[in-house]
Amino acid sequence: MAGIGIRLNRIFSKNTITTSLIGFGYSMVITVAPMFLVIIAIMVMQLLLGFSKVAYADRELYSCTVLYIFIFSLLTAAPFNAVLSKYMSDVIYNEEYEHIMPCYYVGLILNVGLSCLVGIPFCIWEYVVGGVELLFVFMGFCGFIALVLVFYTMLYLSICKDYKKISFFFFLGMLTAVVLSLILVYLLGFSVTYSMLFSLDVGFLVIGSLELALIRSYFRENSGKYREVLRYFKKYWQLVVTNFLYILGLYIHNFVFWSTDMHMVVAKSFVCMTTYDMATCLAMFSNISASVIFITRVEMHFHDRYKLYSEAVIGGRGMDIESTKRRMFSQLSEELMNLVRIQFIVSAVVFLICITLLPRLGFGGMVMKIYPCLTAGYFILFVMYSAIIFLYYFNDLMGAAATSLAFCLATFAGSLVATHLPTIWYGIGLVFGSAVGWCMAYHRLRVMEKNLDVHIFCNGNIMKRGHGRRPSNKVYDRAALQKAKGVVKQ
Repeated sequence: MAGIGIRLNRIFSKNTITTSLIGFGYSMVITVAPMFLVIIAIMVMQLLLGFSKVAYADRELYSCTVLYIFIFSLLTAAPFNAVLSKYMSDVIYNEEYEHIMPCYYVGLILNVGLSCLVGIPFCIWEYVVGGVELLFVFMGFCGFIALVLVFYTMLYLSICKDYKKISFFFFLGMLTAVVLSLILVYLLGFSVTYSMLFSLDVGFLVIGSLELALIRSYFRENSGKYREVLRYFKKYWQLVVTNFLYILGLYIHNFVFWSTDMHMVVAKSFVCMTTYDMATCLAMFSNISASVIFITRVEMHFHDRYKLYSEAVIGGRGMDIESTKRRMFSQLSEELMNLVRIQFIVSAVVFLICITLLPRLGFGGMVMKIYPCLTAGYFILFVMYSAIIFLYYFNDLMGAAATSLAFCLATFAGSLVATHLPTIWYGIGLVFGSAVGWCMAYHRLRVMEKNLDVHIFCNGNIMKRGHGRRPSNKVYDRAALQKAKGVVKQ
C-alpha cells in the first residue's frame, strides 16, 4: 500500500484546512469513487428516464437484478482475489513481470468459471420458473459477467497503483451508460428497464475493456507458468477463507432476513427485503469514509514504521530491532485509536444528517428504525477489517482467517436471534458479529506483539522440506557396527 503514501504526505505536510480537504478528496477518489460513480449513474438514469412511472413489477425486477449482480459478483470473486493479490505482490517484488499475465488468465478462468457455475442455473430458473423474458435474463447474466470482469481486473490496476485511472475508466463507462440509455429510450423507443439494464451492461464492458487494455500495455510478456499460480492457492489457502468469509459476512445478515416472512419474492426467483436492504446501504455509506481514513493514516504513518522494523531485522542490531518493534506497535495502536475517534465523529455527523433529511426524501418508517443499529454494526466492522489488514502485515494468516470465521458465524447467529426482536434491533446481529470479529483480531494482534521475535526468527527450516518416504529414525546400531568391524578384520 505504499504507492499513494508519497502523494498523501506531500498534500498533508502543509497542515492547512485547504490541503486537508484536498487530501481527503484525493483519498476518496482513489478508494471509493468508482462505487459512487456507479450509484450516481443509476440514479441519474432513473431520474432522466422516468423510472418511477414504470410498472411496479418491472421496477422491482430491474432493482433485484441489479442488486443480485453486485452482491454475487463480489461473492464469486472473493475466494480468488486475495491469493492473486499476494502472487502479484511477490512477482512485482521479485521483478518477474513476465509471470503477471499467466496469473491474470488463470484467475480470470477461475473467476468466470465459478460465476457461470452459480449464474447459469439461476438464469435457467429465472426463465423457466419465473417466466422472465429470455432477453432480459440474458442481459442480466451479461451484466453479471461484465461486472465480474471489472472487479477482477481492478485488482491488477490497484496493485499497480493506478487508482486515478480506475476512477477515470468508471467515469467513462458510466457516462457511456447514461448517454446510451437516453438514446435507447428517447430516440429508439425502447422500454426504460431494458434500456437501463442494457446500458449498464455496455458501461461495465467499457470499463473492463479499458482496464484489460491498460494491463496488456503494461505487461507484454507471458512466461506461460500457469501452475505456479495454482500452487499459491494451496500454499495460502487461509487468504481464500479470510476474504470469502469477510465478504459473506457483509451480506449474511441480509440473507437471514431474506428468509423471514417479511421478504419479497420477485418473478419466483429473486428474494429480498427492501426495507432492510435499503437500511443496510445507508448504514454502509455512513461509515464508508473509514476506508479513506484508514488508507490515509496507514500510508502516511504506519508503513514507515513497518519499513524501519523490516530494515532493522535484515541488518540491524538487537537493540535496534527491539526499539523499532516497540515504535511500530505503538504506531499501530495509535492508528486504530485515531481511526475510531475520527470515524466516530464522521459517522455521528452523517447519522444526524440522515436522520434529519432522509424522512423528507421519502426514507422513513421501518428503514429509519433499522438504520441506527446497522450504522453501529458497520462502524465496528470497518475497524475490524483494519485490524485484519494489520494481521496481513505480520503474515498472521491463520489469525486473519479465524477473525473472518468468527465474524461470519457470529453475524449469522446474531441475525437469527434478531429476527425475533423488535424492528429497532434488527441490525444487532451485525453489531454482535463485528464485535466478536474485532475481539478476535485484537487478540491476535496482541499475541503477535508478544511473540513477534519467535514469528520472525524461528519460522524457517534447517533442512529443506521434501516429499517421499520418511527415513528411519535409527541413528546408531551397535550390533551392526560390531558386525561390520568383524567383517573388516577377516
